[in-house]
Amino acid sequence: MQRLAIFGGTFDPIHWGHLVLAQTALHQVSLEQVIWVPSQNPPHKQAALFEHRVEMVQRAIADNPGFTVSLVEKSRGASYAINTLINLSAEYPNTHWYWIVGLDTFQTLPRWYRGQELAQLCDWLIAPRLPGGENIAQSELICKEVEQKLTQQTVSIQWHLLNIPLVGLSSSLIRNLCRDGQSIRYLVPESVRLYIENHNLYTNG
Repeated sequence: MQRLAIFGGTFDPIHWGHLVLAQTALHQVSLEQVIWVPSQNPPHKQAALFEHRVEMVQRAIADNPGFTVSLVEKSRGASYAINTLINLSAEYPNTHWYWIVGLDTFQTLPRWYRGQELAQLCDWLIAPRLPGGENIAQSELICKEVEQKLTQQTVSIQWHLLNIPLVGLSSSLIRNLCRDGQSIRYLVPESVRLYIENHNLYTNG
């Protein structure tokens, strides 16, 4: 049985923090592959076109055989994680599934659409808010609280904290730098930086 992880997100744009997280997951739990799943345009915020975000992800991961991109979200209206997993399970049968999420997202899992069902269908790989002993201990406590909530609903869940190096990056920071005409060199892969520049993304122009 192969071991695959889903890494969903807006990736607007993808940056080194995303890549470090996915690479850490790949090796920490001996995955065959991480499947990047760019989300369709989110309803509550303005994002670059889906095609732009997919292209940036593809450029960023092109040299890593452990990474691949799925367009499973392309034609969706409302996007639910459970549907993503069902669709990918049909495409990749005989798979033990993992899902890569940040701690803040993991905390909301009990409230997701069919979240109780989804919780049991894959193992959860969680990026703590910040690395470091005290923060790891706090992150573990939060994860155990989520587990306890689900257990009270007779739902079992398997989760693992990822041991990631500190990368204080966010997509919003990069977008703001672009809008202010600041350099984003070394914050994103060079192929992504050039794509953003060539397509005039995240500027007011």
